[in-house]
Amino acid sequence: MRIDVLINYLPLYKKAALLTVRLGLAGIVFAILIGLFCALIQYFKIPFLRRIVSVYIEISRNTPLLIQLFFIYYGLPKIGIRTDAETCGIAGLAFLGGSYMAEAFRSGLEAIPDIQRESAYSLGMNHFQTMWHIILPQAISISIPAFVANVIFLLKETSVFSAISLMDLMFTAKDLIGLYSKTTESLFLLVVFYLIILLSVSLLGSLLERRLRYAGFGS
Repeated sequence: MRIDVLINYLPLYKKAALLTVRLGLAGIVFAILIGLFCALIQYFKIPFLRRIVSVYIEISRNTPLLIQLFFIYYGLPKIGIRTDAETCGIAGLAFLGGSYMAEAFRSGLEAIPDIQRESAYSLGMNHFQTMWHIILPQAISISIPAFVANVIFLLKETSVFSAISLMDLMFTAKDLIGLYSKTTESLFLLVVFYLIILLSVSLLGSLLERRLRYAGFGS
């Protein structure tokens, strides 16, 4: 392994890592919103929408992200819906992640005993106040381990963005290997940058979980 090659490749990997994190976080934010919306629909058992959410979750969780990206990037233009590569990556990650986040939030909501909701009503809280102040804080705290695991999973899934020509970490590594045949150096930096990103998320998730537990939510 040559140190000079690693130093020369660092700026390229830094740029690719920033793109990976930016697209990954954007997709995860939308996935959280979709997941929370779907989880609330399932929790309140809204008849028609509940069926739609169930179908969405099954389709999303049982198809690979790569196929979803191909459908969005190459399939939708056939019916007049065109997107650039970055928008496609974010949309694909949000579509896949929303189903996983929905299940994580749903499990958290269903873990809250009914007696807490009934106690809140007896104290004069309305439906919105009960959900906002009593149910959601505890449900989110309970969901944190699954939530962090999903975030790490989705960030790892960004490695397939290279299939739609996004200059993410995986695309950069494959490009450099193809151009200069420096396989060891390219893969070493790929692993290092993914470890930096994913270990940071894991540590932040563990810290957040401990703080919420210490505050008394979800205990």
